[in-house]
Amino acid sequence: MEIVRTAEGTLIVPAEPGRADADATDTDVVAAPTGRALHPGEGGYDEALAEWDRQQNPDREPAVSTPTGRDEAMAVVHAVATSEDHDVAPAVEALDDPEASGEALRHVLVGGVHAVEDFAAEVAEAEGGEVLPAHEATKIIGEVLAELD
Repeated sequence: MEIVRTAEGTLIVPAEPGRADADATDTDVVAAPTGRALHPGEGGYDEALAEWDRQQNPDREPAVSTPTGRDEAMAVVHAVATSEDHDVAPAVEALDDPEASGEALRHVLVGGVHAVEDFAAEVAEAEGGEVLPAHEATKIIGEVLAELD
């Protein structure tokens, strides 16, 4: 089962199959694999989002962040976070180098929740405003990556 990203940003990830109640039958029956919903800010969400992104293009090389890409990544996250309608498409269209921006955002995700927290602090320092909570920054990163793909 692959990870599925909903329009709201929730990720449906494969869950370990459970064991059926042994008292119900005389044999050990293993239940079919199921999915579990992860929401931004939940434990494991950042890692699952990075894995979802890898599934979108499994042949992609590991993410490499460049200074220009990181600057644009910070700008696009700030633009989406501060827009009244939270519209991702115009912010992505305004990027000079969408590929470098996407790579920088992927690089942040691979680093996990602490990398996202550090990135959110960098965005606030570079672009102004309050530091985004990590779950909000992660959700925006996922939306931007979905738009770029």
